[in-house]
Amino acid sequence: MNLGTGIALSALLAATTSTAIAESGADTYKAKCQSCHGAQGTPNPGIAKAMGVKPASDPSVKSISEAQMITVTANGKGKMPAFKGKLTAAQIKDSVDYFRSLGK
Repeated sequence: MNLGTGIALSALLAATTSTAIAESGADTYKAKCQSCHGAQGTPNPGIAKAMGVKPASDPSVKSISEAQMITVTANGKGKMPAFKGKLTAAQIKDSVDYFRSLGK
């Protein structure tokens, strides 16, 4: 393989990897989080009332740091179950990143 081909393959791999990470966060969110937090980060009113879930766009949610959200997702809080042991640390981080993107 010549240098040009190697560089092109490296660039393609990097683009594919970052796309896969973004898709991974969305996929994990859809599989594990969407039922309570809503497809677009806005829970349905019944869930919001019963579970105390706020939209991703709510100022109180937006003020929570990424590290705090990762901790809550891993360990659970209130009626939210813990996902440590059910998801990898990378899946938790990626799903938190995806959820945070919904609040923008």
